[in-house]
Amino acid sequence: MAQVHPDARIGKDVTIEAFSSIAADVEIGDGTWVGPNVTIMDGARIGKSCKIFPGAVISAIPQDLKFKGEMTTAEIGDNSTIRECVTINRGTSDRMKTQVGSGCLL
Repeated sequence: MAQVHPDARIGKDVTIEAFSSIAADVEIGDGTWVGPNVTIMDGARIGKSCKIFPGAVISAIPQDLKFKGEMTTAEIGDNSTIRECVTINRGTSDRMKTQVGSGCLL
């Protein structure tokens, strides 16, 4: 069974497979598929009709020693595919974002 925080904003017709974890400050667009064993952390903004494959980690804290816990995001555009074991970290400085465009394949 997946763990979805009650404050997460999940669109219509979203599928979240077993053993995935969705944090509170997350937005997932309509028609997106989240495969098994995916971790989506605070600050994730995922567009419509995306596919996120097993083992992916979205919106982890940046691997940057300058990061001090600021509010940042990781944003994925519509119709993007994030394949197995991809990690997309949040931006480093306050209000910065890591952005993946629409229609991308990672």
